[in-house]
Amino acid sequence: MKRPKITVIGAGHVGEMCAQYAATKEVADVVLVDVIEGMPQGKALDLYQAAPIEGYDAKLIGTNSYEDTAGSDVIIITSGIPRKPGMSRDELLETNVKIVWDVTKKSVEHSPNAVLIVVTNPLDAMVYTAWKASGFPTNRVVGQAGMLDIARFAAFISMEIGCSVKDIRAMLLGGHGDDMVPLPRYTTVCGIPVTQLIPAGKLDEIVTRTRNGGAEIVRLLKTGSAYYAPSAGTIAMAASIIYDQKRILPCAAYCDKEYDVGGYFVGTPTMLGANGVERVIEVELNAREKDMFAGSVKHVKQLCAETEKVLSKR
Repeated sequence: MKRPKITVIGAGHVGEMCAQYAATKEVADVVLVDVIEGMPQGKALDLYQAAPIEGYDAKLIGTNSYEDTAGSDVIIITSGIPRKPGMSRDELLETNVKIVWDVTKKSVEHSPNAVLIVVTNPLDAMVYTAWKASGFPTNRVVGQAGMLDIARFAAFISMEIGCSVKDIRAMLLGGHGDDMVPLPRYTTVCGIPVTQLIPAGKLDEIVTRTRNGGAEIVRLLKTGSAYYAPSAGTIAMAASIIYDQKRILPCAAYCDKEYDVGGYFVGTPTMLGANGVERVIEVELNAREKDMFAGSVKHVKQLCAETEKVLSKR
């Protein structure tokens, strides 16, 4: 029986943690790819040498060649540069569009039936870029959008209530960070709406902290950004696809008639299975939530328009 195979492109912190979670949970064998010679090979070898201690049988290899990625079931794209001091959003966008376009082209050549999961920022623009570069149907391209935000939301709710994180089911729409559309009335603790357990003012504070969750970690680390939680969310998505779990997870999925988006990748609850995005879940929104979501979609459209300008220069 053929073992499932995940390719992780980019061996930085997010990429290496994706490889670690995928291996230790035995989701699939892992190929870790990077342009830096020796780095993916060293990290993969180190992870494989931990297998006898931790007791996992997943195989890991590191490589600088896309030929080693052939036949992947899922390709996770983490490649790109973080925003640096003095760098504009436009400069970050232009640089990462070029990187994501290049790695997508190279990877899908060897794995034409894979599902792409994009993690690189700015996320909505990078999912759009990967879709354009791959030529894949929209259901086989998805972005890790809301997984990180709902994890932060649930963690902060757990801190406030003092309950297990296992009993919390959080919900949100839209983009990452400032574009997040929280849905507290759809967020529950063992089936109980969180609005019945946390006062409105405190809940607003939790939403704000969730929006600023990435900046809080950057401020604490001083040199770097989050990678444990983003990677965990990405591998949960990969597992749902590889094992056809059909989990309902918040992802950047292609929406056309859904929510009247008109053909863009936006954050929404999705059903992930063997065919990638198998269904976009439309939840009923009140007037305030609709306005917030419309603002998030407007920003996505702006990012995609800027992306098209970059792609037109190729």
